[in-house]
Amino acid sequence: MSAGKAEVGKTLRITYVKSAIGYSQKQKATIRALGLHRLGDTVEHLDTPPIRGMIDKVSHLVVVEEIENEVA
Repeated sequence: MSAGKAEVGKTLRITYVKSAIGYSQKQKATIRALGLHRLGDTVEHLDTPPIRGMIDKVSHLVVVEEIENEVA
């Protein structure tokens, strides 16, 4: 893979919208691993299978937007 190809993919904007209180420790750890700390926090990650899997596990706690990367 070339370095330019990584810039062409999609980015995911993930926003933490519902508290993980009352959910399992694994789900809380997944929220942390995504880089989310407080309600309302937003992070951006490249659209990769591991990130998609993490989002699947906590989809009820986050909102996800797909963003097209612009090629410079």
